[in-house]
Amino acid sequence: MPEIPPLSVDDLRRVLQADIDLTLAGITDAVNSAPDGRLIAASEEKVRDLLARFRTTAFQAAIQLRLDAAQAASPPPVDPDTAKKFRNQGRQTVTVLTANGRVELSRTRWHAPGKGSCTPLDALWDRDEATITPGAREIACRLALHAANFDSAAADLGRAAGLGISGERPRQVVEAEGRRVLAAEDAGLDIGWRAADAKVDPADAASPSRVYLGSDGVMIPHVTDAEKRERRAGVRARRRRRGRKCRPLKPLRAGSDQGYKEFKLVVYYDQGRTRRHVSGTRGDHRTAGRLMRRDAARLQLDKAAERVAVVDGAKWINGRIEGQGLPIGRVVLDFYHLAENVHKARRVVYGESEAGQAWAAGVPHEAKHGGYGALWAVLLAWCVGLPSGAKREAGEGLTGYVSERKEMICYPECVAKGWDMGSGPTEAMCKATTPRLKGVGKR
Repeated sequence: MPEIPPLSVDDLRRVLQADIDLTLAGITDAVNSAPDGRLIAASEEKVRDLLARFRTTAFQAAIQLRLDAAQAASPPPVDPDTAKKFRNQGRQTVTVLTANGRVELSRTRWHAPGKGSCTPLDALWDRDEATITPGAREIACRLALHAANFDSAAADLGRAAGLGISGERPRQVVEAEGRRVLAAEDAGLDIGWRAADAKVDPADAASPSRVYLGSDGVMIPHVTDAEKRERRAGVRARRRRRGRKCRPLKPLRAGSDQGYKEFKLVVYYDQGRTRRHVSGTRGDHRTAGRLMRRDAARLQLDKAAERVAVVDGAKWINGRIEGQGLPIGRVVLDFYHLAENVHKARRVVYGESEAGQAWAAGVPHEAKHGGYGALWAVLLAWCVGLPSGAKREAGEGLTGYVSERKEMICYPECVAKGWDMGSGPTEAMCKATTPRLKGVGKR
């Protein structure tokens, strides 16, 4: 393609002069017609809509001028077999959804017998000839991330970004972008940081590097098979009301057999929470273990000076850490989960009495400052004095929980070394990633 002359401001102004005047007149009228006391409130939406239309018009005009200049500078394509020029079939339009609205572009279509038709200029506005641009895809994905469903996401796109599309389109965009992410990940997507970079004090070059591992299960909403069939019936009803022939629907994919299913997350993060790497799977604990190992290799976890896992005490997590041979120096029981189990026993033994509250406050204190030995001594003496029945069962349940996690109750070491004792960052990722893994109402 020959060199294309650049677009000039004068040419663009000449094409848009009528639209500029019309937009300014509309803004003036909107402000002048607003009543006193509501000058901004009564005019802001009218002005927003005027400027949104002008933005789309100006963007479309600029692209079209550039395409016209390219068309004028480009000779007709030639059939390499016959050396004959392709025949001009006239101008044909194509619509593209952009971050600046939907634009309609016109270019020449050429044809040659045995070769078919082509529009060489399409490679100028997008080499992939996509009908939705990266900017529009980003907006669609961001709004769909927190929308209740894709119909709501489409409504938000129209309201917030001026992109008028159906509820089906955001779903197609989000699924396509998800496939691109998975393909990039399979190709070796760089995660952007390594364990050796995770300094405890980034301002101090001599500061040690420290990486935490967390893992947990989270319940994710799913679309059941009954819901999918109900949606498909709604789509067919809307098609019948249109009164015209439509393309056949894709075969209905089976929905979930349950409304919620457990996903497992694997989270690596640094001391300052400025670096995180989160992976999720709907597989079982063995799959989560493989994610732990894969992500540890990507982060080069063995290069960190300190490697600490802070977990909720679930046996499968410890089993996967050991089974995958992860280079974790210390596994710490989440302090909140220990306290939660203490209060669970307290409610059975003491109810909501002040004495029970004081006892439940003192037990975690012993664990934090005295470690497992001090905690075990306090619990053992307490449990021996409990009467038989439900109270004794609660006491034995707490002592059994603690004894099975002896090596994980190392809180004095955590305090001395400045390690985290809580799995809050992992819990936060469970909450943050739930809509990303499977949003409510999304197929």
